[in-house]
Amino acid sequence: MKPADISIARLWHQQIAQPVFKQPQQVVHWLCAMQAQDFAGAKWSIGLRLENGTEKQVVKALENRSVIRTWANRGTLHFVAASDAHWILDLLSSKSIASSAGRNRQLELDEKVFAKCRKLITAALEKQTQLTRNEIYALLEEAGIATQAQRGIHILWRLSFEKLICFGAHQDKQPTFILLDQHVAKEAPVSRDEALARFAERYFTSHGPATLADFAWWGGITQTDAKKGLEQVKNKLVSETIAGQTYWMQPNLPLQKTPSAVHLLPGFDEYLLGYKDRSAALHADHAGKVVPGSNGMFMPTVVVNGQVSGLWKRTTGKKNISFETDLFNPLSQAHTTAMKKAAKAYAQYLDTDIAF
Repeated sequence: MKPADISIARLWHQQIAQPVFKQPQQVVHWLCAMQAQDFAGAKWSIGLRLENGTEKQVVKALENRSVIRTWANRGTLHFVAASDAHWILDLLSSKSIASSAGRNRQLELDEKVFAKCRKLITAALEKQTQLTRNEIYALLEEAGIATQAQRGIHILWRLSFEKLICFGAHQDKQPTFILLDQHVAKEAPVSRDEALARFAERYFTSHGPATLADFAWWGGITQTDAKKGLEQVKNKLVSETIAGQTYWMQPNLPLQKTPSAVHLLPGFDEYLLGYKDRSAALHADHAGKVVPGSNGMFMPTVVVNGQVSGLWKRTTGKKNISFETDLFNPLSQAHTTAMKKAAKAYAQYLDTDIAF
């Protein structure tokens, strides 16, 4: 395998080049966890990996709880399949909660406050099934628990990692929260070693070719835990040394390069965000455009034959959406045609028309 093959292989393994799944939960389960910070973009991350996927399909999966949105890898928002929610949170919670200790002290959030929040929110959600974030904040404020200055979101974050709550379906444009155990069935407990093995196998199978450092960064786990997980499953994987780095992946990796292939990925998509080292798909000259500044934002990208070749955005009108690009270099006529086809697929996902 050559360095140029890495990005092409990832397109296939991440179900971008040729989607095979028909249900959102299958996509999310395959990728193990999918970044979901930008809610609209995260839905498209699932939709583009489905055969003729639609936003309505993804919303339905969130409404029927087959896909769950919660804080997971790196302490950030992710989609996980309902069947994976418990063991993933069990694996990640202790390190994530420990890392928040300093910030909790700054916000004057101690165990007594969290215990009171736990009791209030549980009682309320047992009666009303789901509450918006603002409704929860009002509930806490009424009980004398301040939610300003990010205290509210840190409370929700902590109780989510404790597996008390997770996000529910949106109410209009407002996020809601539900009791996790009320809507997601518990499975048999999984040992930490087994969870690390699952985490490693699913990551390298769906995200490969990838390095150990990529895996540790993606999961937000220590290098020691990453090695422990990989050691248990490396007999199911293959490795190659490329440019001095060892990459792990599933056997029989497809390397078929699709002529004139163009994909429109949302910001925060796993294709870039799933790796510590993104240089296989993103040239250093353009990295500052895709990840501007230091606030952690990722822009939507135009990917041509595996390489990030520009940015794109949509503007919503009364009857359709308009499509604009900021390309790093001019595209060939074949790539321009393929890009328009990809834009039409995005419009179909939204069940609307598109204007160029």
